[in-house]
Amino acid sequence: MNNIENCPKCGNVFVKAFRSVCDKCHKEVEVMFQTVYTYIRKKENRMASVVEITQATEVEGEYIYQFIREGRLKVNHFPNLSYPCSTCGTMIKEGKICAGCKKSINDGLKLEQTEKDVRDRNRQQENAKYRTYETLNDRLK
Repeated sequence: MNNIENCPKCGNVFVKAFRSVCDKCHKEVEVMFQTVYTYIRKKENRMASVVEITQATEVEGEYIYQFIREGRLKVNHFPNLSYPCSTCGTMIKEGKICAGCKKSINDGLKLEQTEKDVRDRNRQQENAKYRTYETLNDRLK
């Protein structure tokens, strides 16, 4: 079911079906994309960075990052294009987070799993002691 929402960019009411902005704003974003793409398609501009593209086209860097994240601008075709990691802001060329953040998350998960294993082992040892104690009491009665 389609939702009626306000456009986050202009505030107009629209039916949110496939896009997160209204048709008017979507057309503006498409014009910005065409401007950026036309600029970097030129052979002399293929090595341009996001800052250089922003200065030349007057398109905000956030839109350029959005185009890269959406896969509309391929970083393998334009080697100096990159976008910030969603966690720490380090410039990356693929994925949502950088290698350092991935390692940090994986280390945290491994540590959590290790702690869980230790807790389970301790709980099993406590249960074994309890059962042994109960069975000895039963024998003495």
